[in-house]
Amino acid sequence: MSHTVRNVRTNHNFRTVRTARTVLCAAVALGLALGLGACSEAVDQVDKAVDETYEVTYEVTGTGVDEIQFHGGGGKAMEPKVETVESPTLPWRKTVTLRGIMPPAVTPIALDEDGADVACSITHKGKVIKEAEGEGLIAAGGCVAVSPVAG
Repeated sequence: MSHTVRNVRTNHNFRTVRTARTVLCAAVALGLALGLGACSEAVDQVDKAVDETYEVTYEVTGTGVDEIQFHGGGGKAMEPKVETVESPTLPWRKTVTLRGIMPPAVTPIALDEDGADVACSITHKGKVIKEAEGEGLIAAGGCVAVSPVAG
């Protein structure tokens, strides 16, 4: 194939891609303009959900738990601050206030040579929204739930 034919094809392909991109951008802009009314309701709901707070109660039971890590309410929704309780007395229970879409989470960690028996649960408004159990040499039975505000 000659150099001239290849350049003509390349220029034609470039124009086709540029035209397709222009049409796509125009369609997106039109869709945004028409959809802004409907989207404003969704934005209002998200804003409300992000600022809404909710309470959960974490509970850990079992034997040989060396440490408990949990989301205590600090930090950002997708980067929550993790709090730690070392050598907790079981059964352990803590109620925390979380915000928006921050997921409630509690992780008991047990390192027991003879095995461990660990269970955790997360309760919201009297209803268990997540529970888990772990057994064995190293048990890290963790509970992570979806924020009831987001769900």
